[in-house]
Amino acid sequence: MRRPSIMLAAAALTVALASPASAHGGPAGGPADGGFGRATLTGFASLPAETFVPDSEPSGALLGPGPFNGVTAPFAGQPVQGFSGVVNRHDGTFDVLSDNGYGNKANSADFLLRVHRVKPDLKSGKLRVLGGFHLSDPHHRAPFALTRADRVLTGADLDVESIVRGADGTYWIGDEFGPFLLHFDARGRLLEAPVELEGVRAPENPYLDGAQPTLGGSKGFEGLVRSVDGRRLYPLLEGTVTGDTPGDLRFSEFDLRTRAYTGKRFVYRLESPAHAIGDAVAVDRHRFLVIERDGGQGDAAVFKRIYLADTRDRDRDGLLDKTLVADLLDLANPRGVGGFGETFRFPFQTIEDVVLLDDRTLAVLNDNNFPFSSGRTPGRADDNEFITVRLAGRLHADPRALR
Repeated sequence: MRRPSIMLAAAALTVALASPASAHGGPAGGPADGGFGRATLTGFASLPAETFVPDSEPSGALLGPGPFNGVTAPFAGQPVQGFSGVVNRHDGTFDVLSDNGYGNKANSADFLLRVHRVKPDLKSGKLRVLGGFHLSDPHHRAPFALTRADRVLTGADLDVESIVRGADGTYWIGDEFGPFLLHFDARGRLLEAPVELEGVRAPENPYLDGAQPTLGGSKGFEGLVRSVDGRRLYPLLEGTVTGDTPGDLRFSEFDLRTRAYTGKRFVYRLESPAHAIGDAVAVDRHRFLVIERDGGQGDAAVFKRIYLADTRDRDRDGLLDKTLVADLLDLANPRGVGGFGETFRFPFQTIEDVVLLDDRTLAVLNDNNFPFSSGRTPGRADDNEFITVRLAGRLHADPRALR
């Protein structure tokens, strides 16, 4: 494993996440290189792809007739899909965030942004939807035009990709179109104006006004971390900012008391510039779990991993130190969990949710990109899957990260 370091710059503390081949030590990431060894599948539950919010509005009118992986649009209701962020409620249920809908602004104006409450039953293998709430802006906090007169937010307004819950029960959500940080109350109502990251604007940014974007399309805040003390947020970009080294992703610090970025940032370096991150969560003050993935699905998926990223930069190379903790394409499954074989693969194009359950167990979910992804069975729209993964060693997490 290669261990990077923290670099002091004039205006910021920049740390980058190193990702050389030595960080892996082969597919299992063995103990010789500081890896955790092979992780194990311990639980599996799924929600059928064609699950819709009861009594909801029609959706998918702009997709064309299809069929897409056996699914024909438009839909009579709002799909429960696209899980791109997760919050552990510590009562056996989870809040999961649907993303912008169908992949871009142009086709998602009739998709209502929503947080769903779900409950996995690992005995039956079923993921139940208990309810949820739409995201909205009734108090006109967003100073730009929205799609709907009632100010319920849609996938043409924002691309929400990451979520954390504060001690006060409010939610902070990371968006890709700005990219923006968004603050919502417990009922999904926007509380403050969207917060921009200085010098970073995506092509979908409503303030761009003909200027050149500095970030690729929908490459904004794919990950959002709440610090273990609850005082800071760490949004992680999915794409490289113009002028940065290809594959280097900015991991900035936002102070919740001052409602401002501190100027401190770290850099997570992808193993390949062609990769993307899927999610991130805090382990302690210095360490974060990060999903890194390629864009393949099914048999074409070759890289779906979770790394432990450390800001302390032991080797002083200006990058976050990386240690492999789980290869999601090579999970041991000796008990045949979910009816799968002795090796379990999580072969989805977009794996966008990770959360700590205990010091050795993670929950991981996919974004099924309904109806477009078919990583589990070719030609069949992917379900939403919820798995639990036991690591080969303890994380020694700060107790506050587990509650």
